[in-house]
Amino acid sequence: MRNRSRILRAAPLLIAGLTWLAPLAAIPADGVASSGAVAVVSQTVDDVLAILNDPNLTSEARRSRIEQVAYDRFDFKTMSQLVIARHWRSFSPEQRKEFIREFKAFLSRTYGDRIDRYSNERVEIVGERPAPRGDVKVMTRIVGGEYEGAEVEYRLRERDGTWRVIDVKVEGISLVINYRDQFKALLAREGPEGLLEQLKKKNAEVGGKAEST
Repeated sequence: MRNRSRILRAAPLLIAGLTWLAPLAAIPADGVASSGAVAVVSQTVDDVLAILNDPNLTSEARRSRIEQVAYDRFDFKTMSQLVIARHWRSFSPEQRKEFIREFKAFLSRTYGDRIDRYSNERVEIVGERPAPRGDVKVMTRIVGGEYEGAEVEYRLRERDGTWRVIDVKVEGISLVINYRDQFKALLAREGPEGLLEQLKKKNAEVGGKAEST
């Protein structure tokens, strides 16, 4: 749980990756070419910033629109497979669909209340490098604000000609690995049914709190 706590504390750094957290303006550093993967990260951040700066939107409307950007730019199916890892084959086709749906909702509801913490930070794209399976890692640095100089890395994978984010690493902590570590004991003990039940319960708890505020 310690890793999850660190990720939650670093939530304002995550916007270029988990776009519903706290939008930042992306700017390329000198000499960084705008490849397909870099362009996706930059465009995602710019889209979120435009939503956050729209004075005609309520907080709930902003969150909803930012979620839609995230759903379009993230490969939640691949993220889910990476989180579940070797246990994925023990999920039925219907359980896989259910996990993707519940995990996506879990991430959105867990981080969504941080949407109003934007304080004019920017994201500087400082480089990219190849990763296994043809993936690309895009490295960024926070400019300004409380997290000045912090590094956030986004891993993207191309499928059918489109680059999508499959992992975000904040302060050296991978979102995928963090949740894989959290879920593996429960999966070993209670299987897919137990994990899905816990996710549904957590989503209901967070959703209830949001409705009561």
